[in-house]
Amino acid sequence: MTHQSDSQALRRFKVLDLSRVRSGPTCVRVLTDFGADVLRIESPPGVDANEGGLGGRDTYDMINLHRNKRSITLNLKQAQAKEIFFKLVKDADVVVENFRPDVKFRLGVDYETLAQMNPRIILASISGFGEDGPYRTRPGFDQIAQGMGGLMSVTGLPGQGPVRAGIAIADSSTGVFAAMGILIALLERETSGKGQWVQANLLQSMVSLCDFQAARYLIDGVVPEQAGNDHPFATPMGRFASSDGFFNIGVSGTLQFRSLCELIGRLDLRDEPRYQTNPERLVDRAMLNDIFAAEFIKHPTDYWVKLLNDAGVPCGPIYNMQQVFEDPQVQHLGIATPVHHPKRGDVRVVSQPIKLSRTPASVTQTQPELGAQNHEVLKSLGYSDAQITEFQQLKVI
Repeated sequence: MTHQSDSQALRRFKVLDLSRVRSGPTCVRVLTDFGADVLRIESPPGVDANEGGLGGRDTYDMINLHRNKRSITLNLKQAQAKEIFFKLVKDADVVVENFRPDVKFRLGVDYETLAQMNPRIILASISGFGEDGPYRTRPGFDQIAQGMGGLMSVTGLPGQGPVRAGIAIADSSTGVFAAMGILIALLERETSGKGQWVQANLLQSMVSLCDFQAARYLIDGVVPEQAGNDHPFATPMGRFASSDGFFNIGVSGTLQFRSLCELIGRLDLRDEPRYQTNPERLVDRAMLNDIFAAEFIKHPTDYWVKLLNDAGVPCGPIYNMQQVFEDPQVQHLGIATPVHHPKRGDVRVVSQPIKLSRTPASVTQTQPELGAQNHEVLKSLGYSDAQITEFQQLKVI
């Protein structure tokens, strides 16, 4: 039995998922939600102390990361398990792994080895620092990449010291970049008929996500500093307090600035010659922010969100997670997708943020039980019931 997603976009592709933790599963989740038949290959019970994730298999994180897959167990340190894996590779399109770079070679699941069995195979490798270079063998961790990639140096209040993002942004972005690389390789294979090795790493992803801050240094030689909730070079753009909470505004141009000044009755600021361009406003940003803050505190957030947006001034509330999923636009977008879990009951997971008009993503199954498809998959490869029982006894599976 193959994956039963409602999506048809990637239905013709078979993916072998060797990945763990977050970056690899994030990558594979893109593929499986759009219909790829993903077979997750896990360690047999008791073989890998880290298997199952922090807090166990049935945590919110594992359920959210590993939906829509099938599961088998293989102890790839044993020759018989490796033989089973290689049989699967011959009929697969993609293998995804996030071992340390040297581990795949010790296990014999490197690209050159897999390509000898299946020249069309695409191996996606996710690492902390890259497959070569002086840091190749270092263990990768999200916050380490946030620090080394520059994000923490520009996050937080001025003078506060480096601050991490509140999400695993390096892990998650690397997974998305790896998925994009896989899709590009699949498209290219339609022309060449050949697979290739796709590589993504946390450090490079983090530097890439720094984008304009990184380009600011590379092109202008400026080392960006922390700007807190203010935009690095546009104002007024940032967080302000209302009478009952906080909200963000994003005044990116002079027309929006003039509208804002009119709304709060400060025509003197609207008409001030020095404030007709953004660079000139930046000189007095602290003073202007104080003026706006004194007005914004007089009314609740909902008042300002409606008033400013109606006037064409970008504005939005600052939500906690409960408020996020109570928002009518978030509900309209359908980002929270219901799924039934045998132990947790009816739950919701975070769906894909990409919308396709004909072949949208689909979440129809929760995370499978460990090794749920062992018998089914091994029988399809020609193994007998007796052999499967022996594999279980020897902890091959």
